Amino acid sequence: MANQKDTKPVGLTASAGYQIGVRRTLPISTEHAWAYIVSPEGLERWLSSGRALAVQKGEIYTTKDGFTGELRVVKPYEQLRLTWQKQGWSQRSTLQIRLLAGGPVKTTVSFHQEKLDSADVRADMKAYWEAAIEQMSANGS
Repeated sequence: MANQKDTKPVGLTASAGYQIGVRRTLPISTEHAWAYIVSPEGLERWLSSGRALAVQKGEIYTTKDGFTGELRVVKPYEQLRLTWQKQGWSQRSTLQIRLLAGGPVKTTVSFHQEKLDSADVRADMKAYWEAAIEQMSANGS
């Protein structure tokens, strides 16, 4: 008989609900990656807010896809942390974007999202972040 722990759904944690992580290493410096992520073009690719956004703590946003949230942590060249919620979700999720230097021209861009309501929401967000990071990569961020 299988142990109950062995059947836990992928991405489900005891303390943070469902979570997802997507990362890709790009052949660019951390400074270049940061400049791109907070630029109007970069923001459009991963946030799709449709408007200019002041990348500062406390900034409120709404995306074209119906997500809303607030920037909570802004550490230039390292990290963005924000709330992320779609209308109809029972709670806000937490999204972190981290830049991990791997050398002068090698940076890993990481999206990590937690406090997701279900496996279906997790799958949707996994596809969303994979598409965003693919666009960044394809456009030479």
